Amino acid sequence: MNAKGALFAALGVVSLVYLVVWIRDLRRRGNSRPGTMQLAIGFLTNFFDTLGIGSFAPTTSMFKLNRLVPDERIPGTLNVGHSLPTIAQAFIFIAIVTVDMATLASLIAASVAGAWLGAGAVASWPRRRVQIGMGIALIAAASFFAMTNLGLFPAGGDTLGLTSPLLWFGIAGNFVLGALMTLGIGLYAPCMILVALLGMNPRAAFPIMMGSCAFLMPIGSLRFIQKDSYALKAAVGLALGGIPAVFLAAFFVKSLPLTWLRWLVVAVVVYAAVAMLRSAAKPVEAGGRGTAAS
Repeated sequence: MNAKGALFAALGVVSLVYLVVWIRDLRRRGNSRPGTMQLAIGFLTNFFDTLGIGSFAPTTSMFKLNRLVPDERIPGTLNVGHSLPTIAQAFIFIAIVTVDMATLASLIAASVAGAWLGAGAVASWPRRRVQIGMGIALIAAASFFAMTNLGLFPAGGDTLGLTSPLLWFGIAGNFVLGALMTLGIGLYAPCMILVALLGMNPRAAFPIMMGSCAFLMPIGSLRFIQKDSYALKAAVGLALGGIPAVFLAAFFVKSLPLTWLRWLVVAVVVYAAVAMLRSAAKPVEAGGRGTAAS
């Protein structure tokens, strides 16, 4: 078995473990049928995620604006619900985009380690801390979208792999991005910046960022599932709506002019960030973490 085959096998094992744990949780909790809005959000966010927009910030904004998910459950819902569509993306882009396998495996492993540590902390956070953290995360995401549109990202280089010391910088950077991913800061845009700063070909970012997320999200999700820290129907909606959207975008649409969409996302995400921070500024309700969106 070659290196790529071994990576696919490992991703298959991770996916299977995740599915077994999640299906067991779905059976334990009963009715998990999502609504039309939840399915639509899953389809739209994962369609544009496959084209490189990212899914976390748009999904968070839609959840917040439509009051679909309690604030403190949004990080877990993002990770649990978007895992399966992201796994599909990873299989597709690792197969069709060439990148040095040692570099790819190292960066993926670093992101997984960061996500495991991050999810263990975030899953236990009270609502106010999650609101503040996600408000900051949304502002960061809006900044990345704006920088993309303004052409402020570094151009990158031609290499498809890294050697020391750049490889160690990449490992450290992806570890931090994996930890932040569990809070709701999407990995795609900052990973593209990291890859470009390290002098790699921008196309190499796609298997790196999608492979990283495909491993770290299911593994991080196990913590959220264990602590019952996600919204069940919303997560199912993201998964069921997202999987067909991934294949549609990857094999039929492939590319779209996304500049105006990014500016729209910037506006919506900034609004959601302000709303999240305003919610955090309100007096804490009796009962601790709370059960309804602010």
